[in-house]
Order: sequence, then structure tokens, then C-alpha cells
Amino acid sequence: MKPDMNQLHGPAKRAAAALSEWIWPSRSIVSGERGGGVGAVAPSDWAALVFIDEPLCNLCGRPQDIDLGEQTVCPACTARPPRWKRARAALVYDDASRRPVLDLKRAGRRDGLTAMGGWMARAGRPLLAEADLLVPVPLHYRRLVTRGHNQSGWLAAAVSRASGVPARMDILRRIRSTPSQAGLAARARRRNVEGAFDVRRSRTKLVDGQRIVLVDDVLTTGATLTACTRALTKAGAASVDVLVLARVVRAEDVTI
Repeated sequence: MKPDMNQLHGPAKRAAAALSEWIWPSRSIVSGERGGGVGAVAPSDWAALVFIDEPLCNLCGRPQDIDLGEQTVCPACTARPPRWKRARAALVYDDASRRPVLDLKRAGRRDGLTAMGGWMARAGRPLLAEADLLVPVPLHYRRLVTRGHNQSGWLAAAVSRASGVPARMDILRRIRSTPSQAGLAARARRRNVEGAFDVRRSRTKLVDGQRIVLVDDVLTTGATLTACTRALTKAGAASVDVLVLARVVRAEDVTI
């Protein structure tokens, strides 16, 4: 059993960490290889990850070719602005980022959460500087029981530790058990989650007048995040921003 590092300090903690790494070498969250160095990502895997930096669309966070400052808005958002105020993502969702996202979601692998929370805090720095509260996208209770964890809640907690912004896991609830969004087109995704979320009645006072950052793992079409934004806005949130670990980026992308 690995030693509990939280119970150790100073030289003892460093020695225990070194011993732990020797006995249980780190496994990269990108390639899955062991022994590539201390940390969540092996040195050889860093180049595979595509981090999202400016210039980007101020509304949906999609990378752009030209930087117009806060006026930078992609064609999709110009045609149909999103419900949220701003969205930011740490990574492009591609072959390299897919493994850590799915390992977190499906296998409950948590050893990369500190790194992921740091990446998201960096990507969402302007949002977090103004935020009052972090709120994760919830799972329906049946899926939560089946899976045993909510990866969005874990990410919200990791971002909270990295940024100091408090996170509340009990604000939003999923009131309808909907089929998986995987494989659905944008319009079908919107219909699938329409009216699927609300704010718990006992938590409305925590939302009213607050600047909320909604946290999720992946932004694809934005349908789920839009439905959650509507619920938070209806409950009186002053503003809703979106922060995700990764987002889909493609030429025909339309985030609505």
C-alpha cells in the first residue's frame, strides 16, 4: 500500500515519495507507460498534448487564427451566441487527450487530477478571477450509482484546489435520465438534454446573484452545458461561464 503523503512532512515526505516512485513507478495518463518520470505525464508524451492558447473565440473558447482581443468571436458564435458568457478549455480533444479523459470518466483514474486541475485553472484564469462558485455538471443518480463517481465533480474539486474558488457539488441535479450523447448530432443532443437539469430548491439562495463557473470534462456541441446554463440562469445566477478539460475542435465545428 502506498504511504499517505498527506500525513508526512519535509524530508520524510520526500523520502516516501521517492520510495513510492521506485516501487510504484508513475504511469503516464497519456500513453499509459510506466517509468517515464515522476508526474502524471511522461516527458515524451508532453508534445502529443495540444493545449489551447490565445487567440481564441471569447464566447466558446475555440482556437482562432486572428486575435482581436475581447472582440474575437468565431463565425458559429456570431451566428448563434451561446447561452453562457464565456467558455474555456485546457486541451484540444484528440487522440492524445482522449485517453486521460476516458480513463477519468470510465475507469475512475484519479492520479492525473492535480495536473488536470492546474491545466484548467490556467486556461480559465480570467473566468476564475471573477467567479464566486464552481458547479460541476451532474449525473443522474442512476448513472452515478452505476459508475460510482462523477468525473466533472472530481475536476471541479481539482480546479477549486488549484484556484481557491469554492466548489459545490449539490447545486445542479439531473432530473431526467437521458441516453448517452455519444454519436448524436448537435440537434439531437439539444433535444436529448432539454429540460434535463434544474437547481435544487434548497440551493437556490446559493446561486442567486452569483457568478458561476460550470465545470465539465469535454465540450462537444455544448448541448449539455447549455441546458445547465439555462437552469442556473433561471435560478438567478448573475452570470455563467464554462470551463472544461478538453473541447472538440474541427473545421465545421458549431458550438451551440
